[in-house]
Amino acid sequence: MVLSLVAGLFSSGFGAEAAEASKLERIRISEDGRHFVFADSGKVFRPWGVNYDHNENTGGLIEDYWADQWEVIVEDFDEIVDLGANVIRIHLQTGRFMEAPDRTNAANLERLSKLLALAEEKGLYLDITGLGCYHKHDVPEWFNALDEAERWEVQARFWEAIAKTCRGSPAVFCYDLMNEPVMAGKDKVETEWVTGELAGKSFVQRLTLDLAGREREEVAKAWVDRLTAAIRKQDQGHLITVGVIPWVFHFGAGKPFFYSESVGESLDFVAVHFYPKAGEVDKAVAAIQAYDIGKPIVVEETFPLRCSADELVQFMEETDDIVDGWISFYWGKTAEEYGAMEEPTIADALKKGWLERFRGLSVGR
Repeated sequence: MVLSLVAGLFSSGFGAEAAEASKLERIRISEDGRHFVFADSGKVFRPWGVNYDHNENTGGLIEDYWADQWEVIVEDFDEIVDLGANVIRIHLQTGRFMEAPDRTNAANLERLSKLLALAEEKGLYLDITGLGCYHKHDVPEWFNALDEAERWEVQARFWEAIAKTCRGSPAVFCYDLMNEPVMAGKDKVETEWVTGELAGKSFVQRLTLDLAGREREEVAKAWVDRLTAAIRKQDQGHLITVGVIPWVFHFGAGKPFFYSESVGESLDFVAVHFYPKAGEVDKAVAAIQAYDIGKPIVVEETFPLRCSADELVQFMEETDDIVDGWISFYWGKTAEEYGAMEEPTIADALKKGWLERFRGLSVGR
């Protein structure tokens, strides 16, 4: 979620009648395991969408305004449709859905059901990314006080509740277990679960504070398997992934961690976050090839943050043969609204230009 630097109905499950009336078709993995297809027709589906983590006009995360400013979300979904997108990545915080270690927030689960209904109405799929702790003031003290096993148990209950709410909806593209999980250092005991603070938001979480002699892969596999099992208790059909930092790209070498054979067996597809650097598109292209492991690949976050729009498009074109989907960003303003600003900032101009480019790239997809 590096881009914040730039950017500054029913709890028991989705209603059967609404699902039956939907114009959306569920998404599954193709028989060869390499692509997304529509469940019934078998035609190829290519995710093309935006992260919708907050709205610049309200200044909050979606959960900050969906209770009393629902019209903002409806307008934003319409604008996202106008961009040519078919997927919206939303971000749900743990503390907004877990009131206590063993108690969920029924009101927010119902609002999630309402969001699914809206997505169906607009013909959009949701990439539901969970377990967010983006605003530290929203993280309950009791949650931070838990040990590793207790924390994982709460995370499992979170996902079981989300999956129970969403299981009947064809508007679910996938469940993303967590945004950019990381580990503790090999020989270091950490003290903070949440890290990676940028522009007032924290996008990175540790799965453990202490490896305690365990291998990193052992911990990661146990966590992934625990949460996927919680989802599968309620929902056997929708896809599961985890959005990761491409350390192969940042370190210039190595192999994928969460998508290694030992860790990612229960994940349905690869979700990786790429921000190519100016003059280094070739390095980004080489790095993403390391994630070509026989499963579909979605670049779940991308934006011309550290390169030009032309270079980002070049990166997209040169990896089109192995990448199955792209998800960029939208923050509640259209290109036209950015263009109408009396005193736009450099960031505003950048976002305007990219939204125009993105809309153009949508043609024919």
